[in-house]
Amino acid sequence: MMTEQEFHVDNTIRLAERMVRSESFNHLYDEGMSLVEEAAFYLDGEGREEAKRLSRIAATLYAAESMRLTTRLMQVASWLLLQRASRSGEMTLEQVLSEKAKVRLDTDSAPETVVGWDEIPLSYCDIVHRSLRLQARVRQMDDEIYNEGAGVEQKRLLSTNPVSDQLSLLATAFSHR
Repeated sequence: MMTEQEFHVDNTIRLAERMVRSESFNHLYDEGMSLVEEAAFYLDGEGREEAKRLSRIAATLYAAESMRLTTRLMQVASWLLLQRASRSGEMTLEQVLSEKAKVRLDTDSAPETVVGWDEIPLSYCDIVHRSLRLQARVRQMDDEIYNEGAGVEQKRLLSTNPVSDQLSLLATAFSHR
């Protein structure tokens, strides 16, 4: 007999998971890949020329931020490609989870209060802001699909270290006292 809690867990509608399986995922995928292309085009062309006109401090910030931007976009693109491969049946859930473990969706940007940020070209700032918003959307979907909203089987597959899992449970139990 299924308890009420199990019933709710098993019948929870996970909108992010549904979205990845729907046509609207194509829009997110296209947006992500277009932003990767746009950033690469900018950094290799107009951005390279604009960077030459920056002060030494701003140029250093621009170089560091360019690495963060590139990393962020490559990680988002990797996640999107994994979801597309899963959706099309090219990869099993186990394969996706294995590869997804290598994807990091937490590449931050330097605070805009950092010295030199006010010299950074607005067109570049726009790309950075859009990449951060895209990463936040993807991270939210990832959390809903694979962590918080994951089903029992997915949580079992994500659990890789029983000792660590047990320590986490103990820490959670004792933190409520």
